[in-house]
Parts: sequence; structure tokens; C-alpha cells
Amino acid sequence: MSERLALVTGANGFVGRPLVEHLKSRGWRVRAALRSIAAGPWDECVAIGDLAQEPNWAGSLRGVDTVFHLAARVHVMRETQADPLDAFLRVNRDATVSLAQASEQASVRRFVYLSSLKVLGDISPHGRPFCDTDQPVPPDAYAQSKLEAETHLLATAKTVEPVILRPPLIYGPRVGANFRRMIDWVARGWPLPLGAIDNRRSLVFVAHLVEALALLAEPHFAIAGRRFLIDDSQPVSTPDLLRAIGRALGKPARLFPFPPAMLKTMLSLAGRGPEAIRLLGSLEVDATPLFEALHWRPALSLDAALRETVAP
Repeated sequence: MSERLALVTGANGFVGRPLVEHLKSRGWRVRAALRSIAAGPWDECVAIGDLAQEPNWAGSLRGVDTVFHLAARVHVMRETQADPLDAFLRVNRDATVSLAQASEQASVRRFVYLSSLKVLGDISPHGRPFCDTDQPVPPDAYAQSKLEAETHLLATAKTVEPVILRPPLIYGPRVGANFRRMIDWVARGWPLPLGAIDNRRSLVFVAHLVEALALLAEPHFAIAGRRFLIDDSQPVSTPDLLRAIGRALGKPARLFPFPPAMLKTMLSLAGRGPEAIRLLGSLEVDATPLFEALHWRPALSLDAALRETVAP
């Protein structure tokens, strides 16, 4: 049987590169779709230009069985766009729609779209985990653009089979942003006023995520049109996550209790309201439908995944 060919957008990213390596280990050929030609673990590379400027999909989909669309405009710490929503929509919605249309014309079989749990909201509803049938409540321009991409993808699909995966916070080797900051806090031995926080956060290790993405491409799973949630199946509180990071580093996290309500007020007054939500709020998911559909569960414990994350 001939090798299957996958097109991976964002192939040189935090999720994209591990996905390419995982697909290769499973016998796929991989064509990377990048802004410009670059070397990497993929078999082929095509230049598509800027996703915000009508990317050129011509020739990129020839012979492709499955598209893994990971490329996106993500959260911007210091926004420079006059109209952030428009900037997000041009990349996250419009480029997704154009790729889906090109995939239809090229007779691609399945289109796996990496969305975000954020389309459902920032906080778990009424003290229970999110489930994949919850009504979306996107809290910002990024989440709105991802939701609109999902909606257009499902509404316009004819012959291609769309599948959507909504991950929570992703961590693993080379992780950046807020998760890297937590690792740095513990590594530097800083006293952290987070010991009194009582919440539940779902996370997903990048190796678990790419394994699930690859399984979503398997033709024997009748999952076209589905939207799935994913996590490590091990929710954790913010203090317990910091303690687990400490175990992985071999350096105990220095936590002390501080009233969460006061901490939230202080962070909000400092213009760091979103950070307060991430540190204090609960964001838990029920990924049972994904596990049942794929006959699969994440293999590594939180401690084992964190050891891989912090390894030099």
C-alpha cells in the first residue's frame, strides 16, 4: 500500500513539528505548508505566503489524503493592529475557509482543524467540566475567529470530512508563554502567593495532542463533522500544578496562602485580569467522547509529562 500524504500547516510550530515527527513514525509522508520554504523533518515543503494575505494553496494539495490545519494567529501580548478582530478573522477564519475550499477541489479526504477550548469560554460552566455540546461563548477576538472558522468549515464541507479538536492549555518541550513563566517561577525559587487557590484546570501534553490528531485522520473512525475536546484526563489545581513542576525540576515550589479574592483584585487593578482568570478560575473539560471515539486514552501521567517538558 502506498504511503498516505498529509499536508500540515504550521508545521514548524510548537505542535506542528511534533505532529510531523509523529506522522512520519506512523508511515505517513508529510508536506509542510509554510510562509516560505524551510528545512525540517518533513518530506516536502511548499511556500504559501502570508495567511493574512490570501495564501497560495495551488499545488500544495496534490495527492494529499488529509490536511492538518494548525497555523493560526494566536494571542498577542502587545496588540499592534488597529482592528484586532479583523486581523484574527483574516488568518483564522478566511484562510481556513480558502484552504477547505481548495481541499474540496483537490479531493482531500479529511480535514483536521486544530481549534481551541477558548471558543467555549474562559471558565467552566456552573462548576462542571465543559463538554463538546456546550454552547460556545467566545470571550475575545481570538476565540471568536476560531469559532467562525469552525462554523464555516462545517457548513461548507461537501466531499471533504471535517473534524475539529479543541485543546485546553498545551504544554511540553519548548513550551513558552504563561506555562514557561510558571516553570521559571519555580526554578528561581520565588515565593508564590498561590497556595490557597482551589480550582481545577485541564491541560494536554503535546505528545498526547499529536497522537490524537493523527488518530483523527484514520478512515475507519466515522467522525466527520464532529467537534471534540481533549485533555490529559488528569485535571489539576494551580497549586498542585506548581508542586508537580517542582517535582519535575527537583526543586520544591515555594507556595504560601493568600486570599484568592484579594489576589484577583490586585491582578485586575494591575491590568492583568486574564492572568487572574487563568491562575484562579477552573477550566475543566470532559474528553470522554474523544476517548471513546478513538478507543484511546493519554498514556503519560502529569509527572512523567512534566519531566519531559522541563528536561534540558
